[in-house]
Amino acid sequence: MDGQSNQENFYRGLFDTVHQNMDNIRKLLGSPDDLVTRKITIGVNGPVCGIVFLEELTDQKIMNEHVIESLQRTNLAFSPNQHANEILMQLRDAVLPIASLQNVFTLDEVVLKLLEGQTALFLDGTKQVVMLETHGWKERGIKESASEKVVRGPRDGFIENIAVNMALIRRKLMDPNLKTKTMYVGKRSRKKVAICYIAGIAREEFIAELDRRIRSIVVDSVPEAGTVEQWIEDSFLSPFPQIQSTERPDKVVSALLNGRAAILIDGTPFVLLAPVTLSHFMISAEDNYDRWMISSFLRLLRYVAAFISIFLPALYIALIEYHHGLIPSKLAFSIAGTREGVPLPAVIEAYMMEFTMEILREAGIRLPAPIGQTIGIVGGLVIGEAAVQAGIVSPIMIIVVALTAISSFTVPSYSFAASLRLLRFSVMAAAAIFGLYGIMICFILLCVHITNLHVFGIPYSAPFAPGTRADWKSLILRFPLTMLNRRARLTEPQDTIRFRRRSNS
Repeated sequence: MDGQSNQENFYRGLFDTVHQNMDNIRKLLGSPDDLVTRKITIGVNGPVCGIVFLEELTDQKIMNEHVIESLQRTNLAFSPNQHANEILMQLRDAVLPIASLQNVFTLDEVVLKLLEGQTALFLDGTKQVVMLETHGWKERGIKESASEKVVRGPRDGFIENIAVNMALIRRKLMDPNLKTKTMYVGKRSRKKVAICYIAGIAREEFIAELDRRIRSIVVDSVPEAGTVEQWIEDSFLSPFPQIQSTERPDKVVSALLNGRAAILIDGTPFVLLAPVTLSHFMISAEDNYDRWMISSFLRLLRYVAAFISIFLPALYIALIEYHHGLIPSKLAFSIAGTREGVPLPAVIEAYMMEFTMEILREAGIRLPAPIGQTIGIVGGLVIGEAAVQAGIVSPIMIIVVALTAISSFTVPSYSFAASLRLLRFSVMAAAAIFGLYGIMICFILLCVHITNLHVFGIPYSAPFAPGTRADWKSLILRFPLTMLNRRARLTEPQDTIRFRRRSNS
């Protein structure tokens, strides 16, 4: 409370003197050690100006060579009666070799720009401030996405700098209709957020609603894209993700061309895509790069694997505990032989092994990459083999758990795959109580929930239900590219034509 009151007990506007403005900035920032304030005489006998910047966020070479040296060595002549605003504009237009310059008029704007790595230029006699783009902190280079690996496709991925991420998108989508809406989110740590879309394709009503939801976020800080995702989603009670995240620029470009919008947040390599439906989480970035038969087969494989990931352990429990007659005789005898001597019922056996796999998966993620892979593979083999030899679980249970775990890895989206893993335990509980009837009830409830769930007014189950036959060309089976001449209708794009087919004549 004391720190907050100290910040509010002084005038928050700008003065027309350099000294008062610098003093106000020191009070507002709490006089940090890396705050640099300097007064510099412009030219030989020119007026005195003030520069303020945060040393750790600023490129010292730019400051020394392009700002301080340019101000001190300028040959511009200033008349005694010349207004300070005119001098400031002369410095901005004819002296400072900085590409990005901006005039601001409030102290809050000045402080916000300083925290972004910019430099404030003050002059006595004016309440205007020129902000110079001089940021120079270190950041990692552009590399391949760590969470979305592809065999065929571009290898560049987003980084933690929103300006670089925007440049990656513009480099791949050189369309003058590519627009951005920029805002700042967070009361204490103001983060730059940008909505990216293509005017003439994306619906204006959707962009306005997305802008409203982001501006309504009231938090101290936005540390990662997941914070924005949870604030703007439609239903926080649903286990399914309602905003898609990606590190791949080509995936963002594909979404923009289909009438969707991208949300870029400074400080994170993840870009959010909206609106989204269930089918978007089953599509890989390289589906558009492979031939249509290969892409169709892989998509079909993912849907089958997703079904296995949810229902296979539950089916094992239901068949072993309740419905022995549904198992072929030879297979039933084989399973009975492997389960001979196992002291635990199938449901306890399944839950124990599934929890063990989840623990190994989490441990493999948290450990360093080389060690994590070893723990995941060796740990699973050692524990599974030991459990079978000890007679705690049956070999068929190991096969079921392994097949379930491998199937969950085929889902391209990590957040969607995590939702499927969460649902798996609920279906297993229903199967343990009601058998196959419990699995059927869970499947029906799951379909009802997905059908009733809407994201920005679009059904989450689209284009399955309500069905749009035109969108089925790129749903489970991906038709040849020459047949995909229309954009997906579920986003209601303004321009529905992707390309026009040439006539044979």
